Amino acid sequence: MQGIVLRGVGGFYYAMDEAGNIHTIRAQGKLRREHMKPMVGDHVEMIPGNGEENGWILKILERKTQLVRPPVANVDTVLIVLAAASPDPDPLLADRLMVNARRAGLNVRLAINKCDLNPDGARSLASQYAGADVAPMAVCAKTGEGVEALRLSLRGTIHALAGQSGAGKSSLINALYGLGQETGAISRKIERGKNTTRHCELLPLGDGGMVLDTPGFSLLETELFDPSELKTYYPEFQPMEGQCYFQGCMHASEPKCAVRDAVNEGKINSDRHARYVALLDEMKTRWRNRYD
Repeated sequence: MQGIVLRGVGGFYYAMDEAGNIHTIRAQGKLRREHMKPMVGDHVEMIPGNGEENGWILKILERKTQLVRPPVANVDTVLIVLAAASPDPDPLLADRLMVNARRAGLNVRLAINKCDLNPDGARSLASQYAGADVAPMAVCAKTGEGVEALRLSLRGTIHALAGQSGAGKSSLINALYGLGQETGAISRKIERGKNTTRHCELLPLGDGGMVLDTPGFSLLETELFDPSELKTYYPEFQPMEGQCYFQGCMHASEPKCAVRDAVNEGKINSDRHARYVALLDEMKTRWRNRYD
């Protein structure tokens, strides 16, 4: 029998089979010996339990995509949620999440929640990501502003919500999809927390898609990779690629840089570029020290 892992807690996993039944299963010892740990979103071959006995995961099928944080497999899109206020938005954290998601081959979207608390701030945040291929949208889970347009844009996809603690990811999921029978019954079955998300949880939706609620972050370190790659994860830089005076320009402090010229001309947001330079400097330091 095959199923998809919806949630994992303390060595137990909750997987849904093709008929929509949920099974409590554990990973066989051979998977641990092979250092294969099931992730939320994994498609697995399993043996269902019998009575009070739990079932077993026999095999983890090949993953289409995989993220380390949030730890999730086989999603199509990461919807990064920033709050316009309460808490103060953390665009640098959002940028880190965008880089990690793009390195994993995922589509990236941006929702700026709580726009009712700071409309001007929400518009300013959205403007920073012009050209970043994240389709920023100002929304409000409380009032419903922008929620329907966001829901339609995600329809039929498997998407994960990620972002800083307190940004309102769970509230936004409730506003997007409600607590109807399909998601509500599964939430009760796997004891989903009502207020604070402590574990990743995949919720099937009536439109054929799925949504993943993830714990929030206060800090997140970008995965380590060659610093020269970082610029490739900034779509707004791509139209200028190859136009810089120096071959291999990293678009930081080099003279005659087409990207820096675009920043000075207002074609690329200066705050977004400044955060890119900060991430680049951090990555260079970590790369130099990677064998220490």
